[in-house]
Amino acid sequence: MQTIHATAVCFGALGILLRGVPGSGKSSLALQLIEQPGSGVWGDVGIAKLVADDQVALKISDGKLFASAPVNLAGLIEVRGLGIMPCPHMPEAEVGLVVDLLPASAIERMPAVDDLSADILGLSLPRIAVDASHPSAASRVRMATMAVTKGLFPF
Repeated sequence: MQTIHATAVCFGALGILLRGVPGSGKSSLALQLIEQPGSGVWGDVGIAKLVADDQVALKISDGKLFASAPVNLAGLIEVRGLGIMPCPHMPEAEVGLVVDLLPASAIERMPAVDDLSADILGLSLPRIAVDASHPSAASRVRMATMAVTKGLFPF
């Protein structure tokens, strides 16, 4: 098991790992996904649930990557300007998508196929880059989630 500085949410069975430097908007994007459920281009993605905020424990089991919260952080999310708040959560989720939070200037409009995957603990996973401050950030994550779920992710 390895613990990393990240946030994780899940839509149904699909876990999403949000990575980025401190202050990049991991908790804020997670909160948007949780508080503002929406339909995507390919249908309803459902309601996001928190898995872990700030620290994510990762483990490999049966060739799959799983995310969970360290015990002392389970069910808690940081809400900037409000503090650490309780939040309903899932104890564990299989990670199926990695979202790297970057400034818009560092994100390719048409990324190369090699940029659409991330290697975590030896597993290759679908990956997108998103600027969490952009108004469409949550929509982009929902669209990528549906693309992965429907086998349409270009990877």
